[in-house]
Amino acid sequence: MSAREVADSAGPALAVSTHCDNEMLHVQLSDGRQISVPMEWFPRLRDATPAQRQDWRLIGRGVSIHWEDIDEDISVEGLLAF
Repeated sequence: MSAREVADSAGPALAVSTHCDNEMLHVQLSDGRQISVPMEWFPRLRDATPAQRQDWRLIGRGVSIHWEDIDEDISVEGLLAF
């Protein structure tokens, strides 16, 4: 069984927390992994104020992350597809 099949059999990885710096979006996953992707991929998040970036909530117990003030939704599945 491949590592991917093992991960899939355990259920989907879910976001548990997130934070941004000036260059990257960092998402901590329920399986222990951390995904870091360039802020350039998400212009609304990139252009948001630090306060707006910190004002996020999980959707569907961590399936996605939502930033209300900037109307941005990012799914874990989408991040893993990059």
